[in-house]
Amino acid sequence: MDTVTVELDRELVNLLPHAPGHLADKLKEYLVLELYRQHEISMGKAAELLGMDLRTFLTFADQLDIPYIDMSEEELAVEIANARRIE
Repeated sequence: MDTVTVELDRELVNLLPHAPGHLADKLKEYLVLELYRQHEISMGKAAELLGMDLRTFLTFADQLDIPYIDMSEEELAVEIANARRIE
C-alpha cells in the first residue's frame, strides 16, 4: 500500500464530515466514489476498494444518489435495439 500526504486548507477539512482519526477513510471513500462516478473504475472495483460486497456498494451508492445505471441516450438506444433482437 502506498501512503500519500495531502495538504488541505483548514476550511476544507472542517467541511468534511468525519470522526476524529477517520479523515483518511473518508477521503478514500470520496476518491473511490468519484472515480466510479467518472467511469474510471467499475462498480466491482469500487466495492473492492471500499471493502464492500457488490450489494452493499449498490445500496451505499444509491443512498448518495449515485446511479448504478448511467448511460447516454445513444448507449440506451443500442441496448434497447439489442434486447429487441433477442426477443
